[in-house]
Amino acid sequence: MNVVTYSSLCLSLFLVTSFFIHPSNATTTTIQQSNLVNKVCNQTSNYTFCVESLYANPKTPYANRQELAYIIFVSAYLDATSTQEHIAKLLNTNANTSQRPLLLRCARDYTKAVSKLAVAYGNLDSETYNSLANYSRTASAAADDCQAAFNGTHSPLTTRNKDLKGLCEICVVVSKLFVTS
Repeated sequence: MNVVTYSSLCLSLFLVTSFFIHPSNATTTTIQQSNLVNKVCNQTSNYTFCVESLYANPKTPYANRQELAYIIFVSAYLDATSTQEHIAKLLNTNANTSQRPLLLRCARDYTKAVSKLAVAYGNLDSETYNSLANYSRTASAAADDCQAAFNGTHSPLTTRNKDLKGLCEICVVVSKLFVTS
């Protein structure tokens, strides 16, 4: 197992483990928390995708803003690492195709996305919220760059790029919950 894969695996396991053992600070009712999800999802370009993405986690109905931030940032991080692994598999199976340089570009893009989302997660842990939206936008831009690499040709990553962009958009909106006016 190479160092990059091993470190990604360790970070993924750490994030998933810490996410599920993170203490609950929920102090409001389910109805109020559903309002939080509605407030967030109403500010996204795809309400249905947002609701489905957030409610994929069973903690969402009871989540306060910080827990919701953990839910969506972990979801975006796991999505990006899954795509990163998928790209590696595509590179192994399509080693001599015309898509190889495009997939290598996407591999670099997703390395950047994973890195930024990991930093954002660390900022959540340290309650440093001011850069969360910027990290999310950078991860989203990486998905855009990957998609742009396939300009005019079929991309095997279109759905994955769209999903990461959608998750990052939710991350940006959730990040704004921590901005004081």
